[in-house]
Amino acid sequence: MEKFVVSARKYRPQNFNTVIGQSHITTTLKNAIRQNQLAHAFLFCGPRGVGKTTCARILAKTINCENRTSDTEACNTCNSCISFDNGTSMNIHELDAASNNSVDDIRSLVEQVRFAPQAGKYKVYIVDEVHMLSIAAFNAFLKTLEEPPPYAIFILATTEKHKILPTILSRCQIFDFKRITPDDTVHHLREICEKEHIEAQNAALHVIAMKSEGCLRDALSMLDKIVSFTNGKLEYANTLEHLNILDEAYYFKLIEMIKQQQLPHILLLFEEINQKGFEGDVFLDGFAEFIRNLLVSMDEKSVALLEVAEDFKATFLSTAKEMSMGWLLSALNVLTESSVQYKQARNKKLQVELTLIKLCYLQQALELVEEDGVSKKKIAHSNKVLAFRTIGPQPLPVTAPAGKVPVAAKTPAPKLYVETTTTKPVNTETKDVAPKPASPTLSLKKIKEKVQVQNKANAQQIPLTQESLQHHWEQFTQTLFTEKNAAQFHFKTAEVSPISDSMFQIKVTSGLQQTFIESEKVKWIDYFQQAYNNRKLTFQFLLEENETHNAPTEHVMGPRQQFQKLAEAYPLVALLKDELKLSLHY
Repeated sequence: MEKFVVSARKYRPQNFNTVIGQSHITTTLKNAIRQNQLAHAFLFCGPRGVGKTTCARILAKTINCENRTSDTEACNTCNSCISFDNGTSMNIHELDAASNNSVDDIRSLVEQVRFAPQAGKYKVYIVDEVHMLSIAAFNAFLKTLEEPPPYAIFILATTEKHKILPTILSRCQIFDFKRITPDDTVHHLREICEKEHIEAQNAALHVIAMKSEGCLRDALSMLDKIVSFTNGKLEYANTLEHLNILDEAYYFKLIEMIKQQQLPHILLLFEEINQKGFEGDVFLDGFAEFIRNLLVSMDEKSVALLEVAEDFKATFLSTAKEMSMGWLLSALNVLTESSVQYKQARNKKLQVELTLIKLCYLQQALELVEEDGVSKKKIAHSNKVLAFRTIGPQPLPVTAPAGKVPVAAKTPAPKLYVETTTTKPVNTETKDVAPKPASPTLSLKKIKEKVQVQNKANAQQIPLTQESLQHHWEQFTQTLFTEKNAAQFHFKTAEVSPISDSMFQIKVTSGLQQTFIESEKVKWIDYFQQAYNNRKLTFQFLLEENETHNAPTEHVMGPRQQFQKLAEAYPLVALLKDELKLSLHY
């Protein structure tokens, strides 16, 4: 029985022309070989499974080939190529840095570099997963990598370029490998299927290419696995089943239910998907990708970005024509937020169901946001009665007649109404129910415009005088007295005086008085701004503490002063102290 070899090894490219999706690198390497301008150190970096190690081996094989073709490819017939294919070449050394990452391993490699090749022109050292080397190993490698012998070439390969020391990067010629495109992957899989006599649908191969995410090695591994599962016949359905991918037919069905707002059917469809073993995050991510494809399909210029099988492109284009740009963008935003919140949610199934409910009524929510208020276009079973909530009267300032003290206007403003919705359903057979006419309804925008017009008509700034300022201050103090506010006494003793047309001064005698007045600032500053029709009216405090005369206080003498006073009155006490050699304790 012939030993089985996986496709990733069996169909590994043997020359530059068979490398998939890296033409920008293979062309550069072939030109460097042709012009004899090879660098002494290369760094191949990029995602996994895109051909880094393969290109390193092809380069090592080609530069030692004795009879290169006119297209700068290895001949595969000379002794060097044959020994390379058989794995017996002494000029090519591979080191797995993941398992040989110590400084001793690099020192051993450096020792080998000193010996010239016995056959061929170059000794090639391929160091795979070079980012796994330790700092000491990197430092031991620096000098040799910078000035190697003329016959030595180093090829470093890594998937994590950011982990390599800058001193290593500066000594290498860097080549960035890119991911394999889905079209290139499908084309390569199709060639292998033809060679292996495997029946495969294009849609199935495209699913494998999308699942591999640009990694050709993963795509070949999936192909081998599904071929074994399906007995050599790849179909779209069994490929989806084996790779645990949700069929896009579910998403097309779901989008139709959302358009009709069939919430029960949507929840039942998600339950069916959940019963098949698909987790909620897989469903949300897949649906977000589906919405993204619909968004891309809306414009002919962006159709090239549509990453789906050819069999589904027509369906995407026809479905996108029936959708609105606003709904797709809003739905994509809802799905993105829900996907982020899914990880923190305790009831994950409920989280997905709430997202579906939002999407079901998203169109209705978008229709409510219009310039003239609430739209009357609604789905029949979700009609709701509109209630009206009255906004209380708003005082508007008026201009005081000449010769009189201006006071705040007490004329109530016209009542305004804002529409609010209730959850009471109405008969679906009737037309939209209009509310009972109480007064004309205005949108918020029109309300703002009307208030601005009224303010402009009445906004004549009243001059700030000492008499009117004192009058309003006393009026506000009387209001505090009526409310039995503790700050009334501090307002009563404060003095006010105008500074300019938009500023006045409050003179207080203590910090406590200033604190009490500032505690009522919200009330009285609004009162004064309305009274003077001046929204720019401000104030400042002037703190003047009362001058107090220092009252005579009793001076308390210490022990030294008491003794001195006693000695002045009775000299014999001082004499007694000196004779007895006494001392005072202070």
